[in-house]
Amino acid sequence: MKKDILVHTRPDVLMWGKSKGLPAPYPLICHLSDVAAVAGALWDILLDDRAQERISHQIGLSRSSCRSLVSFWAGLHDIGKASPLFQEKDPNQYALLSQDPAYRIEKDLSHEQLGHDAATHWALTTLLADLGYPKKRPVTRSPAHQIAQLLGGHHGFFHQALDRKMLAAVDQWVPALGGAGWEEQRRLHVAALEELTGVDTALTTRLPADIVGFVAGLTVVADWLASQEDVVLQALPPAGWVATAPALSEHWTRAVKRAPDIVKQARLGRATFPGRSFAEQFPKIQAPNQLQRDLAEQLPALAQGGAGLLMITAPTGDGKTEAALHAASVLARASGVGGLFFALPTMATADAMHRRVREFVSANVTGDTALTLVHSMSWLAAGPTTDQNHTASDDVLTEEAITRTEAGRWLRTSRRGLLAPLATGTIDQGLTAVLPVRFNMLRLLGLANKVLVVDEAHAYGPWMHSLLVRLLEWLGAMGAPVILLSATLAGRTASSLVEAYRRGSGFFEPQEITPTYPGWVYVDAATGKVTPPRQVPSSRPRQLGIETHQVRWDVTEPDHTPPEAGTRRHALVQLLTPALKANGCVLVCCTTVEEAQRTYRFLNAAFSELDTDDSLRLLHSRYPAWRRKEITDDIEALFGKPGTDAPPGRRPAPAVLVATSVVEQSLDLDFDYVISDAAALAQLLQRAGRCMRHAREGRAAGMGDEPRIAVLEPVDADGKLDVPRSWGKVHDTSLLLRTSQILAEKAEHGISIPADVQELIDAVYAEDFATRLETSDKRQELNTYDAERQATDLAERHLADMTMIPSPYDLRDLAWLSNEGAHQVDEELITTRLGADSERAVCAYTQPDGSLTLDPQGKSELPGVRRGLTTEESAQIARHMIPVPGRWLRGRGTTHEPPAAWIKRSSLARIVLLPMRWTSKNKWVCDVGEHLLEISDVGLEKK
Repeated sequence: MKKDILVHTRPDVLMWGKSKGLPAPYPLICHLSDVAAVAGALWDILLDDRAQERISHQIGLSRSSCRSLVSFWAGLHDIGKASPLFQEKDPNQYALLSQDPAYRIEKDLSHEQLGHDAATHWALTTLLADLGYPKKRPVTRSPAHQIAQLLGGHHGFFHQALDRKMLAAVDQWVPALGGAGWEEQRRLHVAALEELTGVDTALTTRLPADIVGFVAGLTVVADWLASQEDVVLQALPPAGWVATAPALSEHWTRAVKRAPDIVKQARLGRATFPGRSFAEQFPKIQAPNQLQRDLAEQLPALAQGGAGLLMITAPTGDGKTEAALHAASVLARASGVGGLFFALPTMATADAMHRRVREFVSANVTGDTALTLVHSMSWLAAGPTTDQNHTASDDVLTEEAITRTEAGRWLRTSRRGLLAPLATGTIDQGLTAVLPVRFNMLRLLGLANKVLVVDEAHAYGPWMHSLLVRLLEWLGAMGAPVILLSATLAGRTASSLVEAYRRGSGFFEPQEITPTYPGWVYVDAATGKVTPPRQVPSSRPRQLGIETHQVRWDVTEPDHTPPEAGTRRHALVQLLTPALKANGCVLVCCTTVEEAQRTYRFLNAAFSELDTDDSLRLLHSRYPAWRRKEITDDIEALFGKPGTDAPPGRRPAPAVLVATSVVEQSLDLDFDYVISDAAALAQLLQRAGRCMRHAREGRAAGMGDEPRIAVLEPVDADGKLDVPRSWGKVHDTSLLLRTSQILAEKAEHGISIPADVQELIDAVYAEDFATRLETSDKRQELNTYDAERQATDLAERHLADMTMIPSPYDLRDLAWLSNEGAHQVDEELITTRLGADSERAVCAYTQPDGSLTLDPQGKSELPGVRRGLTTEESAQIARHMIPVPGRWLRGRGTTHEPPAAWIKRSSLARIVLLPMRWTSKNKWVCDVGEHLLEISDVGLEKK
């Protein structure tokens, strides 16, 4: 049909935008205007004046004009729904549309595939060009195409750039867009939305990458909020409603009025950080230490220009957390961001930090103070779920099940903390923003309006460090403040992080820094200026005593077999005997879970004085989640920081905690003596930080006044380093050799903390380290292992380079943010630590009648076997999850498949069921392929 005989002069209300689950279809023009109104409210609520001004300045408009334009763009996101393939999803409504000759379809579309998001991309490229958005070659340089591609990505990924020749004949290449009548309706919808939002200008240049992230994320959130069932039901127009100009204006007025309440009800507001002194924020600290005092005095003046990056390096136990929280308040006020995300390496450390941040927030933050825990198991650890008041009326109405599920996660459950103002969580939740996964721009939107605090910034290998570098580039571009905390950060690593943030902020000249220890350095995002690193005296300088013992590895020997001289078990007895006689508390750090379990059993047999519940403890990751939390809480109560209200005798004496590396980070534990298996120097210093950590009355007199660490180095019969096969790739042999040499050099006088730390951390990575070695054989051995380490590091960095999204200054095509617009990379695969081989299992205990229960006593029936799961039952299952090496589960069969009801829950679908049976030897075991697994008081083991 020719355009000149079309009779439509306004949006057709038969064109529906929402239908499923509603009493009547919701007109598309109403949905578009609702989303535009909510986008405007998000602009007003999420952004303060400075952020609005920064974005408007980059686009080249006034704040009011920019707000209108962003609202207009967000409203356009679903313009592709004005197409036949989408409209026919409601057969009754499509039958009515088909009666109008304007919508006659001349071609057979039965074999066409065109999602409405892709239709938006195609249609808007032409529609925006007709509104004055310039056309340029190649098409990726065209502002019209960029905005069309951006809005076509509102389902979480961006489609491939369109072909210029195909755009010249869209009706031939993409017949699923419909004919002239469909095109005219899209134009009428655009014109109506343009009038409602008050847009008075066209975009003449492409958006910078940071604004792309903001607009893309804002559009998705606005769409979801406006698509909630209760929101749509309240806005349904009456029967016979026609989209006249007055009717549209009236609908728009109501939508604009309701929009702020919709945003506020979603708890997506702003947190406010009142100007308070350090002493006011932390009244329990009698006097800030010198690091905290120096930051409090100097940072406010340095941060006046807005956002920046603050790097704090200090020993464990020197109050970095409190310093970071105070600095976050300063940076939030200076930059205008409205939230905080405290990121840590592991779920256990995130859980522990969550409690500390919650206490800070309750006393020092106003506004929207909802604090969320964000990691893969946060819905279990955080207690009551964030959607406890969720009802069906909150569901997002959409025709795509995956979108409905994702919207629920982001608005109410597992990923809500990334959008909500305040959160603690694992660092992978932030790093995923720079991976080509679905809705990565939502993560960037959430992080851009927060102060990001990254704890243990030294704790990441080449893969995760590369992701952190890329994230800092994006956050620098988006004007987001960042705080990096570390106890052991090499100078090269520090420089790479500072340079990344500066590049994102637009400053490309290299800026090498030498961290001071303890101390801090600040980078101004507006000027690129790096302050001279400020060194501050430590509030508690100390001398770390070093003992190294070369031992043969005999961990696998039977528990009751007397150890031979020169073995690891013999060394443990020799080191622990005087400490226990002195009533000392000792931490024994093992490399693997299996070795921790065996060490625990051996010590239990070797020392009868450790037969009480509190005297010998075991902590590792291979317990059911509920048991691990119970142990962690007990250990923190027994060995944590002494409080003024702590009961006398709370700390057992003597006592031993056998643990893996889970004790290295963020657990505030205090022992009299530390014994550790060999590890890299940074890890050993972290472990030593758990020794004599706090001033404590009543510490065992025989344990001395200074911290001590004994390091057990595995050697062969010739005294050469012999890394146990059981360690796998936990430690790099090159770093173990380098660390061993440094410890030998420092054994006589010990390590001065903090004076020696930075020099030693830099030394262990020095390129000329081999010159410290005495013989050519030792130098050659180290060079061989160095080459292996460098090759592994290079491979990880190369994989990260291939996988990550581009840096903001290199972004040309938005499809590069989504794996070239192809199938999305599996999020669970690429967000795990490289080389990780872990799955989750749940032990189910077989009772005499053949039934399965979650407990050995048979009191808790396995949920989901006879019916579906409730939310509480899902949480109950999650509390029994155990992380298990994937190699243990090879060869599993149908008996290890979870009940069908579990598979329907995304959080439970991949769990492996371990049906345990009671043996004649009074043990609970399960066969999995060739492996026999056993669960006991020491956790899960492979026998």
